[in-house]
Amino acid sequence: MKEMAIFLLTSLATKKDSVLVEAKEEQNNVYLTAKVDPSDKGKVIGKDGCIIKAVRTVLSAAAAKANKKVSLKLED
Repeated sequence: MKEMAIFLLTSLATKKDSVLVEAKEEQNNVYLTAKVDPSDKGKVIGKDGCIIKAVRTVLSAAAAKANKKVSLKLED
């Protein structure tokens, strides 16, 4: 999950080196915390949050295939 999140977020960001994703796994749940450069934050979130929602949907679909649940949080 972490690798997929990094791939998706770096694809969206212009400052690819500043994308950091931390993963925490408990039973069947995966908690991802992502940090991006403040100048890329608007691009990653998208209008009305549609881009970050799509990223979460892709991650959820991949997690469901592995019988897991994933949560992605974008930090300030």
